[in-house]
Amino acid sequence: MGAAQLVAWFLAFAAAAGVVSAAGARPSEVAVGALFTYDSTIGHAARLAIELAVDDVNADGTVLSGTKLSLKSRDTNCSAFIGTVEALQLMEENVVAVIGPQSSGIGHVISHVANELHIPLLSFAATDPTLSALEYPYFLRTTISDYFQMNAVASIVDYYQWKRVTAIYVDDDYGRGGVSALGDALASKRAMISYKAAIPPNSNSDVISDILFTANMMESRVMVVHVNPDTGMRIFSAANELRMMATGYVWIVTDWLAAVLDSSASRDLKDMSHIRGLIVLRQHTPESDVKNEFISKWNTVAHNRSITSGLNSYSFYAYDSVWTVARAIDQFLNSGQQINFSTDPKLHDSNGSTLRLSTLKIFDGGEQMLQQLLLTNFTGVTGPVQFGSDGHLVRPAYDILNVGGSGYRLIGYWSNHSGLSVAAPEILYQKPPNTSAQQLYNVLWPGDSTTTPKGWVFRNNGKALRVGVPNKASFKDLVSSRGPGNVTGYCIDVFNAAIKLLPYPTPVQFVTIGDGTKNPSYIGIVQMVAANILDAAVGDFAIVRNGTAISEYTQPYVEAGLVIVAPVKQINPSAWAFLKPFTLEMWCVTGALFILVGIVVWLLEHRINEEFRGSPRQQVITIFWFSFSTMFTSHRENVLSTLGRFVLIIWLFVVLIINSSYTASLTSILTVQQLDTGITGLDSLISSSLPIGYQNGKFTKKYLIQELNIPVSRLVALNTIQEYADALNRGPKYGGVAAIVDEKPYIDIFLSYYCNFRIVGQQFTREGWGFAFQRDSPLAADMSTAILQLSESGQLQRIHDEWFTRPECASDDESQVGATRLGVGSFSGLFLMCALTCIFALVVFFIRICWQYNQYSSSEAASEPSAPDADAIQRRPSGRSFKELLQFVDKKEEEIRMKMKRRSSDKDNQAAGSSDALSVTSAY
Repeated sequence: MGAAQLVAWFLAFAAAAGVVSAAGARPSEVAVGALFTYDSTIGHAARLAIELAVDDVNADGTVLSGTKLSLKSRDTNCSAFIGTVEALQLMEENVVAVIGPQSSGIGHVISHVANELHIPLLSFAATDPTLSALEYPYFLRTTISDYFQMNAVASIVDYYQWKRVTAIYVDDDYGRGGVSALGDALASKRAMISYKAAIPPNSNSDVISDILFTANMMESRVMVVHVNPDTGMRIFSAANELRMMATGYVWIVTDWLAAVLDSSASRDLKDMSHIRGLIVLRQHTPESDVKNEFISKWNTVAHNRSITSGLNSYSFYAYDSVWTVARAIDQFLNSGQQINFSTDPKLHDSNGSTLRLSTLKIFDGGEQMLQQLLLTNFTGVTGPVQFGSDGHLVRPAYDILNVGGSGYRLIGYWSNHSGLSVAAPEILYQKPPNTSAQQLYNVLWPGDSTTTPKGWVFRNNGKALRVGVPNKASFKDLVSSRGPGNVTGYCIDVFNAAIKLLPYPTPVQFVTIGDGTKNPSYIGIVQMVAANILDAAVGDFAIVRNGTAISEYTQPYVEAGLVIVAPVKQINPSAWAFLKPFTLEMWCVTGALFILVGIVVWLLEHRINEEFRGSPRQQVITIFWFSFSTMFTSHRENVLSTLGRFVLIIWLFVVLIINSSYTASLTSILTVQQLDTGITGLDSLISSSLPIGYQNGKFTKKYLIQELNIPVSRLVALNTIQEYADALNRGPKYGGVAAIVDEKPYIDIFLSYYCNFRIVGQQFTREGWGFAFQRDSPLAADMSTAILQLSESGQLQRIHDEWFTRPECASDDESQVGATRLGVGSFSGLFLMCALTCIFALVVFFIRICWQYNQYSSSEAASEPSAPDADAIQRRPSGRSFKELLQFVDKKEEEIRMKMKRRSSDKDNQAAGSSDALSVTSAY
């Protein structure tokens, strides 16, 4: 061994010994990878931002003190294959984390590698929401997921009350994931994607033009564009050539366009004219000193390096991603962890392979590093950098921009905390969540219009609106067919009048359903609309539950509810019709009450009123005359007593009610139409077992069976008005029906032709007729508005009067059906009141008579002083006292008063004479 070899061996041994002694010490350098596309809109700005972040970390003594952060970058070159290869080569260099990838497609592939090698990925630009799945635990997104961006788009759509959008997207993982999230977000706002225009990656302008041309044929005029920044601008050039940037269109563009606009060092005004009126989203980064300092440093370095691209929001997230990794590594090392890599026995080269899989090693501390990353909590240039329990950055927010002639302006913000607002999210996050007050500033729309577009027009694909019309066998006034495409009727006139009020031309092609001999199934026609065989259904379609579950109805244009119609017969008045208003019992009770009142009044007036005295024959005549003459208030006898007047007042009130009721009932009976089947309403219809008719094809049959539990055996299907009349005329005995249940407009038309039938009972359902459209069709809402306009202007009523006003049976009164006779029960309270009044008057009268008779008897006894006479009085039979009482009652009250007064005077004179005799005797 020579001296030179000995020295070399010694140095190698010393170096090895130094490495071993330092095995437990903090490493002097830690490698971090970066994976993005250098030559791209996002990559240009992100590359410089990452380099500045690494320099700032190494210059900061508070983070990774004594350890240098080493950056190893790889260019994915906008290729998933090249990006995957570069990522594998990058991981050969023992990096503890990778900042990237930029592409969502590469992210899906590399995430599987990261899972195997336990190397965390921190992507600042891969926004595909599906990357947040549990399948990728080592993928950590350091920017805002498109899940939140699509919720912001849905909030804008809902704010302007649009219901359908066209999604224009690049057909890769990034585009498909974003559009899927958009569909979910719109569904929560009761909106939908009506058409998906998928653009293949790396498509040329011709392909894009063809796709946009097809999208322009659809109804929606709200275009949501979610593509890559580097190819997206060609979409607007093609749209401008197709005149899709004109008035009436809406373009909502995701954050890729904001990155393009921010990165353009000098905006080409000509290019900006192609995108005037667009609404653009951009990740919101709050203003701060840290952000301003970074912008100033970035601009200085970019100027020194002659970098022409500008700074965009993705640069801020790339800068913060480096700091996130640096802080996590610092915490990892401070906790005593070591950065070690081990060989994965599953990764080995075989059969002479040159892929060098064995060079890929597992990061032993990958799990601990991932946990430190998830615990990140600091304030960076993008604001608070902190991950929630779902792995997303907290406080996601977007700026909402409106592109003008020479730039763009801010019209509001969106955050998952308060939705749309004109106040900055960082201010609203200090308040309780409130998504009720949504607000944006005014927008300049395409075509330099300030009026909010409707967002929908009739499709421009050369096809007319396919409108299904039932070809009915009856009720031609509502809808009828006179040949292919030639339909008329009330419903058709209302539909045509509403179509004319739409703000866009709407060609219509009527398609008749049915052969005209039998009514078609109405729910079947609505199902054809739901199945896209028809675009709409027009006619007498009731808005019922089964229909609304599969289609969209307009505002009702006429009220309709189920009613019962039954046959009636005219009753010819007889010679004894005047006795029919009251039942026999009622006549007997009324007559007895007349006599009772006459007797009571005679008793009350007999002693004081000369008109109620005379011979017994005259008094009986007076009782009957006075009693019955009160019916006409023509009695000549005056009532003098207070009790008599009281009884008479009550009796006259009773007579007034009886007279009025008799007159009304007699009038009704003389002109009444009686029901022929005894069905008077819904209750009697259900309880009977008689057959019931219904209109074939309508929902009535299902309602009667399911809701009213009427057996199917009782139901008879009818088609024409003539069948209605024939079935009712024949009746249940001759194979007809007892009643027909149908909607009121049909019955109104039926009764205008046949006057011997009437509606019985009340309308027992409440619904209306509307036009059926496909589910969530914007045309349904526009037609509803048009129907309201027709109603407010009075045109809807004029159309109704033109078809439904018929004079034949207009004078018939439904209230005349089924009049009944009046019985005692109707007046029992009145009769009881009158009887109690009479009893009360009689009781008071007899109490007064008894008291007066007692006074009279006492005065008579005092006027008979002789003892024999007194004994004779005592020996009178007791029956004579009652006879004397009756005689007393029969006497005039004035005569009794005079006798009692005379007897009182005689008694006083007798007492004075006795006193004089006693004085003479005393003198002797």
